[in-house]
Amino acid sequence: MSPESTAPKGSASKPAAAGSAATGDGGRQPATIRYLDRADMVETFADSITGLIFDGQTLRIEFGVTRFDDVKPNTAITGRRYPACRLVLPPAAAVDLINRMQQIAAALTQAGVVKARGAEAPKAG
Repeated sequence: MSPESTAPKGSASKPAAAGSAATGDGGRQPATIRYLDRADMVETFADSITGLIFDGQTLRIEFGVTRFDDVKPNTAITGRRYPACRLVLPPAAAVDLINRMQQIAAALTQAGVVKARGAEAPKAG
């Protein structure tokens, strides 16, 4: 397996944080890692997160997909949720994911797609 970064498509390549400050290697220059896209990579659809666990060494995220049963008149809608993908990240990648998701959340808030926490009007009592 090659050491290429798995940065998102269209992102700029950045030097990796593998320099002397990070590894104590006595002044070696940081590695430069280029992102190479794989157009043939399989994409997985998920409509829910069914599990999220950090065990101290890895962040494990399980994504799920919901499949509904046939709808019948005068009956409750039923369905099942199946695991679609399990993603396991080391702590550094988990922190990067958290930071990027916070950036996305800020952009969605600024665009008015989601409301900021604490921005709700007080309830009349």
